[in-house]
Amino acid sequence: MDVLNVYRIGLVSYKTALDLQMRLLERRMNGEIGDMLLLLEHPPTFTIGRKGKKENLLMNEKYLSERGIHFQEISRGGDITFHGPGQLVGYPIIDLNSKGRDVHNYLRGLENMIISVLKEYDIEASRIEGLTGVWVKGHKIASIGVGVKRWITYHGFALNVNTDLSYFDMIVPCGIPDVKMTSITGWLGEKEEIPIEDIEESVIKACIKTFGYKHARVLTSFDNGEENLLDKDMLFTLEVEMEKDKDLLI
Repeated sequence: MDVLNVYRIGLVSYKTALDLQMRLLERRMNGEIGDMLLLLEHPPTFTIGRKGKKENLLMNEKYLSERGIHFQEISRGGDITFHGPGQLVGYPIIDLNSKGRDVHNYLRGLENMIISVLKEYDIEASRIEGLTGVWVKGHKIASIGVGVKRWITYHGFALNVNTDLSYFDMIVPCGIPDVKMTSITGWLGEKEEIPIEDIEESVIKACIKTFGYKHARVLTSFDNGEENLLDKDMLFTLEVEMEKDKDLLI
């Protein structure tokens, strides 16, 4: 289990990604596949966790539908958050049976992983006691909400890179009143967008270091338009190809 399989799959609808996660989770619980990390972006989507408060969605679902924004209640922890283009979303499917069976330690690991990525961009990020996620001087830059089944993780993290932060005005982000959201480009005052691919590279390396893998086997299959979203069976075809191609090791 020293290899982390990473799929960089571009723009994927939330429903498709959730279905993929559940299928991969089942296969991981059955021991058919190893640990993996899905890296992707979503079209505009609001999700709310199992203990979230619906009133933290400030717009009705009809309003969202008219603007092409998807809303979904899901099984992760945490309250309501936004996913959209320019935000890097990561879904680790990791077996914690060999990593101490400690969900709190896993959450702190995800936070430390993101903090180390932000440090590469000269952003001094940190945790806030009692709150999950990553913060920069009181501004939230990354949200984390996980699920665990038989000690296998799913759901994960969302790091704002070039995210349109105005979407967060439609919700009470993470159920925290008056929370201020930021992004990497927003915090740095960058006029040019930072390539998501660059952030992905940093996340992969940080994940290897944080969770003790020897290396990652990475497969990239970007899908750059909503009209051509990833087919849900594609990962399983790619997994076969990944096993054939040893050049994917990093």
